[in-house]
Amino acid sequence: MKIIIGSDKSGFTLKEFIKSTLPELGFDVEDIGTTDVDLPRPFMTVAPIAAQMIQENKAHRAILICGTGMGMSQVANKFHGVFAACCESLYSARMCRAINNSNVLCLGGWVTGNEMGLEMAKAFLTTEHTEGLEEWRQEFLKKALVTVREIDDAQRKQVQI
Repeated sequence: MKIIIGSDKSGFTLKEFIKSTLPELGFDVEDIGTTDVDLPRPFMTVAPIAAQMIQENKAHRAILICGTGMGMSQVANKFHGVFAACCESLYSARMCRAINNSNVLCLGGWVTGNEMGLEMAKAFLTTEHTEGLEEWRQEFLKKALVTVREIDDAQRKQVQI
């Protein structure tokens, strides 16, 4: 599975820690920066690169890290077909996949420790949509996903007019 990972200066240390382990777990990881803490890239320049790569199917999922995760999430979610979730717990990282089928995980380098961030990334990358949920909830969420995609499509068309 191809994974994009990116950060600003505030997320650099956590990004490097997660990035160093993912290949050992079988993931193909591409770092889109910041690659040098002395030459940081701001979140509003990193998130669009990852979002466009998701849109163009050049990656299956992305992990973006800034100070709180919120800036990356807000920018990434501006892109059609990108569903970024800012998570601060292992549970939310797993459930953003199981419930919402998110394709971008956003973490905060100021609020998430290295080991927890790695566990969250692993949960995000290994959980499938509706995994581990009751059958009735799986059916509900599959229908809900169609509705969410229709809303995303309608909003995109409205903006392009």
